[in-house]
Amino acid sequence: MTTRVLVADDHAIVREGLKRILAGDPAFALAGEAKDGHEVLATIRAGGFDVLLLDLSMPGRSGIELLRQVKAERPELRVLVLSMHDEQQYAVRAIRAGASGYLTKDAAPTQLLAALRKIAAGGLFITPAVAEALALGLQTPASEDLPHTRLSDREHEVFLLLAAGQSVSAIAERLHLSVKTVSTHKTHIHEKLGLPSLAELVRYAVTHKLLDSPDLPQ
Repeated sequence: MTTRVLVADDHAIVREGLKRILAGDPAFALAGEAKDGHEVLATIRAGGFDVLLLDLSMPGRSGIELLRQVKAERPELRVLVLSMHDEQQYAVRAIRAGASGYLTKDAAPTQLLAALRKIAAGGLFITPAVAEALALGLQTPASEDLPHTRLSDREHEVFLLLAAGQSVSAIAERLHLSVKTVSTHKTHIHEKLGLPSLAELVRYAVTHKLLDSPDLPQ
């Protein structure tokens, strides 16, 4: 049985490379392409494929928010995240958000095909390091987690935009929220991180290398 794959990446050259890899294995067939989050959502609503090969950093809706919406609309869909971002930073969040696997873009084509086979068969594709991180997350009290992991998805997104220099009004317009809602999120972020000033939020984000996050809207 052929596994139909939707390739979602905003770089044409990357999509072409992925299409060639898929074409070299008769077990897979390209079922479509998407170059941004809006196209991903439109395509999954149309259906016609089995696995979504998803880049987290694309224009429009992206990151964990996009992954969560994909899974909300198609809970049964198998998703392999293919990202330029280090797995230690983002793989655990992606798996918790519903991804069936996480692979960095420097992986070999054979590893990509192996990951797709495992996911298509109903399995989970993660490295031993990610499996250990997931296990530790179940065993470790929340008080020992890094503070930003306690933020909700929306708070996390607002936090990244604040740290990137966006004003409350600009964030409200960008995320289609009211200024009051963004201000409330900002208050909760300061409280949960224990950082009372914006400068401290920026310093925290830089220290933990969060400003290259795939969750930061393009």
